[in-house]
Formats: sequence, structure tokens, C-alpha cells
Amino acid sequence: MAISVAGGVKPGKVIEVEQRHYQKIIVGKQKANTVVDSFDAQAENDANKLEIERQAIRLRVEQQAKSQQIYKAVSAQLTSTVNNAIEHQLASPELVLENSKLEESQILLIEQILASEPNLNRMRPLIANLSWLSRDLVTMINSPASKHRRPKTSDVQVTDLKLVLNYIGIENLRLLIPYFSLRNWLPSGNANLLWTTRKLWRYSMVTAIAAQALAQLHEKDVSLIYSSALMYQMGTAVILNNSISIYDKTWGGWLREASQERDKEVYDAVMATEFPAQKVYEQVLAHGHSLNWQLLELLEFKDSPLTNILKELDEAYYFSDLSVEAQIVAKASSFAKVYLLSEINMIEPAERRVMFDYYQFSEQEILRLKAQNFRKLDLL
Repeated sequence: MAISVAGGVKPGKVIEVEQRHYQKIIVGKQKANTVVDSFDAQAENDANKLEIERQAIRLRVEQQAKSQQIYKAVSAQLTSTVNNAIEHQLASPELVLENSKLEESQILLIEQILASEPNLNRMRPLIANLSWLSRDLVTMINSPASKHRRPKTSDVQVTDLKLVLNYIGIENLRLLIPYFSLRNWLPSGNANLLWTTRKLWRYSMVTAIAAQALAQLHEKDVSLIYSSALMYQMGTAVILNNSISIYDKTWGGWLREASQERDKEVYDAVMATEFPAQKVYEQVLAHGHSLNWQLLELLEFKDSPLTNILKELDEAYYFSDLSVEAQIVAKASSFAKVYLLSEINMIEPAERRVMFDYYQFSEQEILRLKAQNFRKLDLL
């Protein structure tokens, strides 16, 4: 007779599957599956060129004993310097916030769209002050897919923010603002983290779609649960962004110094030293979920429903202790992990059963989720 693990102490097998998922995203070398929400094509080209160059350098180094010794020494020192700087910053949520893209106005905007009756006039100045968000919204409303929302008599681009927001409407802004916010927090245009960013983005999209479906099924606040599901990866996104910033600054400085000194062996050693993905993965496991709510509290959103859900998800010892809203986010996240690991044959049927048992999935919930299209989040 099978023993149920539903809702109690998280079994080791569930922890193992969840860690395998994050390791696949951050450390794994697999490229992300093609999705509708693609990132910078130039970064993809740069990533492929950088990997080819690094492989060529490593092959040359392996053929020369002296160069190999220099490579090992320099690479170890560079990696240690980067890891220490990352660890120092992540030990202080205040430092993390200071070096992140996270701003009070972004969270205030998300808070406003969650209100029962959002005020577009109050939201517009906040959106106008976030140049990346204004740009993304204007680009979206002028895209061919959105033409039905614009005047039919003209192909003129709509650039006035007030008109753009009126065309989009409050209900669509409830989807778009958290969506574009997470994209802004993720690393962008960086060859070293291109595939990691794409995989984390896909995981976030599957989680958000699953959260929407479950919230609708249980007749709960869809906007709150959807926003919480996306912000569940905010801490991880900030860790990745801050870590790649530290790495790029250190790696670039060492490259310039080796170039100025015309030391080709040291230059090659620095060039071949990769972003310390394993160490960053460990930092994500240690700090990712706690930073979700700690950063919001530092921005004076301690009493926000978003903060409360994210704090529950980090601190609750038992799944059954979570509020219904937090349970839905946790279920959506766990379903996304199972779904994405299944795509690449990295989860066994028995592990899938344990995941669904622990997170107390009902047959109705599984059927609802299996009916979803996880290739695209419907925005406009």
C-alpha cells in the first residue's frame, strides 16, 4: 500500500526534483526550447561565438603543459574573486537591492493593478517614468498582432502613452505589467547567461499560465495569484542579474589588464574562464525565495498581499499550512517543474507521482492543467 506524503514535511525526493530543475536552468548546458517570447537574437549569436572561442582556447591550452598550469591558476583565482564578491553581496539584502533593477515605483505599479478598481490616471505617471515599460507597451500596441486595437483607418504608429494605455485597457495591463517587470529584472543581452535567462523565462511563463488556470478553477483572485507566480522568480532573477554584473566587471577588468601587459597566456586563461554557474545555483537555492519578500519589505511593501504570499512560500514548513492563494502558486510552480523536466526526460514517473501527491493535486486540477497551451501566454 502506497504511503501518501500529501502536504506534510517535504520529502527528500521532492527536494531532489526541485533542485534538479534549478540546476538544469542555471548550470545545465541545454539550450532553451524555442518559444514565442524570444530574447535578443544578437545575444544568441554572441553566446555561440563566445562558446566556440572558449573551446578553441581550452583545446590549445590542453596541448601545452605550461599554459595549462597558468590557466588553472588564473582561472581559479578569477573564479574565487567573483564568488567571494557575489557571496558578500548576497549576504546583505540591502546590498542586493542597491545593485538590482528593482525600484519602489515598479512594485507600486503592480500593487495598483491589483486594486479592485485600478485608477489609470494614477498609473500613467508611474509607467511614463519607467522608460523600459513605456517602450514595451508602445511596441506591443503597434505590433501587427495588436492592430485590431488601433484605429482601422490609419497605419500611423501610436506613441502617445495615454492612447496606448486606453487601447490596452486595465485587464490587459494586469497581465502585461508583471510580465514586463520580470523580463526587466532578468539579465538581458548577455552571452554568458543567454540560455539560463531563456530557460528561467520559460519556467516563469509555464508557472504563470498554470497559476491562472488554477486560480480560475478555484474562483480566486486571478491577478494576485498570476502576479505572485511571476514574482516567485524575482529573487532568482535579481541574483542572476547581480551575479553576472559582478562577473562581467571582474572578468572584463582582468582581460583589459592582461591585454595591456601583452600577456597572451593570462589573457587566454581569463577568456576561457566561464561564469561560475554552479556557485550561483547554490546561492539561488540559499537566497532566491527569501529575497522575494525581503526585497519587497525593504521597499516598504511589508503589508502587501504579494509580500505575504511570497513570505509564506519561503517560510511555511508544511504545504498544508499555506493559504489557498500561496498553495495555488506552489502548485503552479511544481507543475511547471514537472512539465519542463518531462520535456527533456529528466524525471521518472514515480517522481512525478510524488510531486503531485505532496502538492495535493486533485484529478480536476490535473485535467485543467493538461488542457492548457503552455507554449504561449495570451496577452493581447
